[in-house]
Amino acid sequence: MVKVGTYAGDPNLIGGRECLDFANTVGGNRHTYQREYLNSYADLVAWSRLAGLVTDSEAQHLMARATRRPAEADYVFERAILLREAIYRIFSAIAAGESPEAADLAIVNSALAEALARLQITSTGDGFTWTWRKEPKALDPMLWPVVRSAGELLTSEDLHRVRECAGDACSWLFIDTSRNHSRRWCDMKDCGNRAKAKRHYERSRSAITVR
Repeated sequence: MVKVGTYAGDPNLIGGRECLDFANTVGGNRHTYQREYLNSYADLVAWSRLAGLVTDSEAQHLMARATRRPAEADYVFERAILLREAIYRIFSAIAAGESPEAADLAIVNSALAEALARLQITSTGDGFTWTWRKEPKALDPMLWPVVRSAGELLTSEDLHRVRECAGDACSWLFIDTSRNHSRRWCDMKDCGNRAKAKRHYERSRSAITVR
């Protein structure tokens, strides 16, 4: 069986939705310096396993298919990055109180049409549930729940709670679930603490200058 690698990026899944966690597979500040965590199809599969979008067994099968069909795997990876960037721009714009670009919505709608064609209703014994149709040859099943979550978030009451981290070195997106909707940082233990340390340092320098 083909070995599945380990996701080399930040493993924290703080977005609150699959689509936001996918957008957060870039580190740093996208407007100044950024770190790309997805550099290959193998990275995409590794992240998908971390995010719980595919099981260990499914990840192994995906990598085995990719080994046999490398050109197709590369194409899926390119589509994934195109989708990720459109998702980021859409929700970054919404977090800033702006309207997303029509071109980005078109990218999401195109991917959504492909994903929803694989969605089906399955009997559970005591009811019914949504499941993804098994497609043994597919290389992109991890993108289906991602784009579905983007569509659901865009049409949900939680849309106004989408935020972009206020950290100088971060552009991560998240759902603000704080009681007063005032959360500014993707993670208070990380970006929040760095911001507090920076403010303390600047106050200390100001106090020394005044003396």
